[in-house]
Amino acid sequence: MIDTALLVIDAQQSFRHRDYWVEDEARRYFAEQQRLIDGCAAAGVPVLQIFHVEDSGVFSDASGLVRTIDPLRIDPTATFRKHVHSALVGSGLEDWLRSAGVRRLIVSGIRTEQCCETTTRHASDLGFAVDYVTDATLTFAMRHPSGGLFSAEDIRVRTELVLAGRFATIRTVDEVLGELTPLAA
Repeated sequence: MIDTALLVIDAQQSFRHRDYWVEDEARRYFAEQQRLIDGCAAAGVPVLQIFHVEDSGVFSDASGLVRTIDPLRIDPTATFRKHVHSALVGSGLEDWLRSAGVRRLIVSGIRTEQCCETTTRHASDLGFAVDYVTDATLTFAMRHPSGGLFSAEDIRVRTELVLAGRFATIRTVDEVLGELTPLAA
């Protein structure tokens, strides 16, 4: 029995239509996210896709952008839709995980410090073991209200700092994949 599941949070086309989108940041993410998806699928780990949906704008169903972001390829075991930052609120995800006997989550997706971090904290509080795979998350530079600019790397480092040892184990794609055994063909 596999007690682990991969969460691919908000890896959706909607983000390409935000003014903060930076393709250079995304290239690294796409490669690592795809390796993680493919490796988990090959090992029989359920790959769960979560989409963020809002009533209007680029995250609304009407936009046609609530779909897997190009160029990722994913054949999810199950798909969930959320309306808040945590993928575990109102989506049915927690019930699915419990009924499947999942005890460990591998967290990946967009954005590092928002929905990925929020879901990680929530999952930990619910008793799940969480591996936070920072190199399979994506974020963008942000300006602090005081005017200071935090780079995407600054945000990744800060997210690791506040999650490590409290809410999650910080892992790389290579570390996670190194523990998985591919299913026999």
